[in-house]
Amino acid sequence: MSETKHHPVMTAARPVVLVVDDSPLVHRLLKARLRDEAIELRHANSGKEALEFICTNDVATVLLDLGMPDMDGFEVLRALGAKEDAAHVPVIVLSGQQDSQDKVMAFALGAMDYITKPFDLAELRARMRSSLRMHRLVRMLSERAQLDGLTGLWNRSHFDERLTQLVTTAERSNRPLSLALLDLDHFKSINDNYGHPAGDAALQGASDIIAQSARGSDIACRYGGEEFAVIMPETTPEQAQTLCNRIREAIEARDWPAHPDRKITVSIGLAGSDGASGLPPEQWVAHADAALYKAKEGGRNRVVVTHMSKGMPKLAAAS
Repeated sequence: MSETKHHPVMTAARPVVLVVDDSPLVHRLLKARLRDEAIELRHANSGKEALEFICTNDVATVLLDLGMPDMDGFEVLRALGAKEDAAHVPVIVLSGQQDSQDKVMAFALGAMDYITKPFDLAELRARMRSSLRMHRLVRMLSERAQLDGLTGLWNRSHFDERLTQLVTTAERSNRPLSLALLDLDHFKSINDNYGHPAGDAALQGASDIIAQSARGSDIACRYGGEEFAVIMPETTPEQAQTLCNRIREAIEARDWPAHPDRKITVSIGLAGSDGASGLPPEQWVAHADAALYKAKEGGRNRVVVTHMSKGMPKLAAAS
């Protein structure tokens, strides 16, 4: 069996570190002293501004002042802890107070570290690097938990999560979105006639083609068994159909060492919209699945498209 390739795991260019402090002097100081670190330093002057930034950006570490007006650092920690997608962002508290009760409270609210002002810059760098290492390890573990072990594509859990997010975004912004469900034709006969190692090789080979064909913004997943799914943000049905046909043709053209005389083909059901469809994620899956059924019923090795116009999905001709 060939080595599994974990296609989706990406490495960010520079981790984002957010400084949250109401003092311009602290911002200037940290900007000057941390300029040689391999980070992207961003700034927020209040707790409210910090929360807005954290909720819309991938933040690797927060350097948080406790003593801010309007919304102090404790309130920021409470708010982060209440947000599922932000609760695990590492926070290093910067405080002018050495009160042990403040430290206990900060750690109880989820802070990773606590540094007292005026802080030693070398110590701050060391603690920040430790925080960034921890964030990187947690991110790697989280990504691996959402990968399919055989194919290296995203798994069904990740698919469900991302489809919900992307349908919501497309509906809100009235932007294009497409979803493809792909099924290897007569896959059971591969296992029956050539053995399960040949079946595994077919799944891995198909996943390689899907991953290589997908663009950077696409989410390629193993949906289950011999089925795959590709979510294509900002992609019209016509654009998605072109991509799906490229995948279909590449799988059909591939040679398989375990059965050189036997080709493998794929049937694809595609649901896409040029803008808001008014339909929830489960309906997107249902329409893509219905199109996939039509592709199989129509002879397999083809793409069938459903245009998800608002309130009136329409089945297009197969290709």
